[in-house]
Amino acid sequence: MAAVTLAVVLAGSGGHGPPRPAGGRFALPATPASYLGWYPAGVPRSYAGVSAVSAATGVKPGLVPYYSGWFEPFQASFAAAAARDGAVPIVQMNPDGVRIAAIASGRYDGYLRSYAGAVRDYHRPVVVSFGHEMNGDWYSWGYKRTSPATFIAAWRHIVSLFRALGAQNVTWLWTVNVMDDSRHGKIPSPARWWPGRQYVTWVGIDGYYLKPSWQFAPLFGPTIGVVRALTDAPILIAETGAVPASGQPAKISDLFAGIRSYGLLGFVWFNSTNNVGQAFGLSSPAAIAAFRTGASTYGRPGS
Repeated sequence: MAAVTLAVVLAGSGGHGPPRPAGGRFALPATPASYLGWYPAGVPRSYAGVSAVSAATGVKPGLVPYYSGWFEPFQASFAAAAARDGAVPIVQMNPDGVRIAAIASGRYDGYLRSYAGAVRDYHRPVVVSFGHEMNGDWYSWGYKRTSPATFIAAWRHIVSLFRALGAQNVTWLWTVNVMDDSRHGKIPSPARWWPGRQYVTWVGIDGYYLKPSWQFAPLFGPTIGVVRALTDAPILIAETGAVPASGQPAKISDLFAGIRSYGLLGFVWFNSTNNVGQAFGLSSPAAIAAFRTGASTYGRPGS
């Protein structure tokens, strides 16, 4: 079966004065059920893991994420490898070890200016997400540790700084966790962390299948409903997976069906093990076949 290429959409928005979305050659189409990506171990040091999933599934990614600690530079060489593969990088900027209020007040503007300049000079689309899963309580920038108002101020500051420096090739991905995730107790609605439509291009939602009984609609549907009350921005399932014990092939099929049913952009599969030892990698020929079959039902951006 020939490899299926699935691409990605990006846009940015203004600098000083009223923020504005980027357009022109960096504004890619927001076609539902046309975006697919995965996160393997080893990125961004190596692109080999991305290629391994492509070889196993016969599917080429359109999105390739990596996680970037605070003070780390933009990984331009990894982004260039993704571009050669027909993909767009998603950078999950994690403000580890710094106060979010200090970001909002401009203390780290030197770092952010350098980062924005490197992204701008890449001259290709880049998706940037800052402080993902902020409505959960497991990160320093999240619920119970940083106030929503402080997070919003930092988000707006970063977006405005990038735009002022001409980094119009950025799609700003505001990424939240699904509500009421059973791993962590009650997770609140993300509405309190909403920075405003002019500061967001896409919305990302993270959520995982951990039990055989879990299905797309109850897992993602309530959070999608909250997001839709805030904005009509395109939605991407930005981080997802299924543990083998949940019945991975069936969950993969359910994931593809849910994307189509809700009119979402697509999803990024976490093809690795998380920091608490849960493994989500494609675990069997049946899971790989389900992934391949689901991808074959996808369209192309703009089609």
